[in-house]
Amino acid sequence: MGNDLPPRAGLGRRVAWGALGLFLAAFAIFESWKYGLPTTAAALAFFVLPDLVRLAGARPGGPLYEVVHRVWIPLVVVIGYSFGPVVWPPLFTAGLGWLTRIALDRTLGRGPAGAASAERSGAV
Repeated sequence: MGNDLPPRAGLGRRVAWGALGLFLAAFAIFESWKYGLPTTAAALAFFVLPDLVRLAGARPGGPLYEVVHRVWIPLVVVIGYSFGPVVWPPLFTAGLGWLTRIALDRTLGRGPAGAASAERSGAV
């Protein structure tokens, strides 16, 4: 009875990730427009980072695949840039692009294997 969740049980979580993804994408576009081509290139490069890692041979469940799908790494980059002494906008937009991709993946029900299995079991 405990795992008899309806198929739409994670719908609220996916909608929240989608809203966050839209916000992050808009923020990355704003910053790219404001600072130019280097920031746009950084945001796009880190948006496709999970695909590049997979093309390099990392498979779902592997340590490298898991690392590029964790939220805390790009979040530390964005927060660290916001409060730190470094003034290089491509670093900030790289973090935004990476977070946008993670939000998109979570909206579509993809992400690290550990999070997916925990969500299926109802632990998350």
